[in-house]
Amino acid sequence: MNFGQKSELDQLYREYAKPLYYFLLKMSGSSHLAEDLTQETFVRATVSLSFYDQGDVRGWLFKVARNAYLDEWRRQQRRKRFPFVASLFRAEEMISPYGLPEEELINAEENQDLLRLLSYLPEQYRSILYLKEYENFSYIEIQEALDLTENQVKVTLHRARKRLAQLANNKGWVK
Repeated sequence: MNFGQKSELDQLYREYAKPLYYFLLKMSGSSHLAEDLTQETFVRATVSLSFYDQGDVRGWLFKVARNAYLDEWRRQQRRKRFPFVASLFRAEEMISPYGLPEEELINAEENQDLLRLLSYLPEQYRSILYLKEYENFSYIEIQEALDLTENQVKVTLHRARKRLAQLANNKGWVK
């Protein structure tokens, strides 16, 4: 890796590490796993940076992150077949020392409700909702990140929103 590529990667990390972390946190529900997957994303980006055509970097990085998440999800599914191995990989969640406790508790409860709802959705629905609603991706950026056509993005986003609203109504969370 030459100096220019290292500088470029440093810049990408400073700009996108936090949004990628939050994306992976919403996808995985685990801060530890999100940290690991964020690092894995940049390891993969380092390896493939020389092959990348310098188009939409943001969409490309989120695509790499999503693929890292899917690979980890598949690994966890394989571990479930062997419970004694899965127990070796459990980690306890840490509580953030920042913020006001009351506000943090209310926000945490609301986030837990939303995460619980999102967990009932298929992975593709969770991904597209996060990219559109939290990261404010354009349809074109979502197309690249999820390997979909523009029409597929629109239809999938519509279906994901509709399904999330149905789940919220069924749970009595929306009045």
